[in-house]
Amino acid sequence: MSRFLHFALALVVVTLLALLVSRDRKNIRIRFVIQLLVIEVLLAWFFLNSEAGLGFVKGFSDLFDKLLKYAAQGTNFVFGNMSDKGLAFFWLNVLCPIVFISALIGILQHFRILPIIIRAIGTILSKINGMGKLESFNAVSSLILGQSENFIAYKDILGKMSERRMYTMAATAMSTVSMSIVGAYMTLLQPKYVVAALVLNMFSTFIVLSLINPYRVDSEEDLKLGNTHEGQSFFEMLGEYILAGFKVAVIVAAMLIGFIALISGINALFDTIFGISFQGILGYAFFPFAWVMGVPSNEALQVGSIMATKLVSNEFVAMMDLQKIAGTLSPRAEGILSVFLVSFANFSSIGIVAGAIKGLHEQQGNVVSRFGLKLLYGSTLVSVLSASIAGLVL
Repeated sequence: MSRFLHFALALVVVTLLALLVSRDRKNIRIRFVIQLLVIEVLLAWFFLNSEAGLGFVKGFSDLFDKLLKYAAQGTNFVFGNMSDKGLAFFWLNVLCPIVFISALIGILQHFRILPIIIRAIGTILSKINGMGKLESFNAVSSLILGQSENFIAYKDILGKMSERRMYTMAATAMSTVSMSIVGAYMTLLQPKYVVAALVLNMFSTFIVLSLINPYRVDSEEDLKLGNTHEGQSFFEMLGEYILAGFKVAVIVAAMLIGFIALISGINALFDTIFGISFQGILGYAFFPFAWVMGVPSNEALQVGSIMATKLVSNEFVAMMDLQKIAGTLSPRAEGILSVFLVSFANFSSIGIVAGAIKGLHEQQGNVVSRFGLKLLYGSTLVSVLSASIAGLVL
């Protein structure tokens, strides 16, 4: 089957699955959905095929490569050049740099540079996605600040948001990733797929949410975003962001230890009882989705297994699994899977997002907890759509 037919089939599947749980099909504005889809396909081609796009990706990748080298100075000082000796690679080279990137984000936030960027891009996006300015701002701030820190910026207006707007806000946070963790992804995946996924997921989120959770914003709610660190001195803020980055690194490390150990044990148990690993079974469940996204049928089982691993554990575990078999996959399959993996769409993110909101507004946190599975459902469709669009241009 040609890539165009695969893409058409993927669009049909994503649309039907989205409409299956849609709250108000009559309110869906097809014009905006088509408009967003066309823009997203053009952006995918730009970042993955055009000379200018690949040049931008290279520049972005080089920037993060330099930042990671600066981060290595700190880890080498603390851990006695263990990194240079190839020891504790994942902790020192992948997770520890999150601390440095988090500190940089804090500095840009403190000097009001990020709020200006968020508002500028958000305003432009609101013109083309048919959603409110709040939702558009949130899409950008989630990407830059992360799914937990992001909601602090909206703490003053959380209580005023309707249930539908809360779903959109939370689903956006699960469908994107934080810039503080992008450097870590680039050590595990080809940078061009990471950069492409950052942009594609934003537009795929607008498309899927326009189908699952359509509504019209008649009068804009108060958009005066709170300062996440109002009244703090520069060094108070810096210390807070450094500790926040280290907390993220430790949490990811703990999740990896737990999930990898559990998956290993479950795989052994299933292999003993059924003669096939647990991941192998999951691979069959996700096989059709991998194939629909454009993965060649002879590779779809392996890819489906890693897709499922990401859903039940997290993207880091899945990326490490991809690294093990990347040499056996075609470039097309690797690219499609890589784009799929770059998001926070997994079961553990339900608790992270709901917990972050509950810490700021208990009632709204409970609201988000109630539609947790629907959040995961929608954000997974976002990943499928982004990967399918990547498959069209690869």
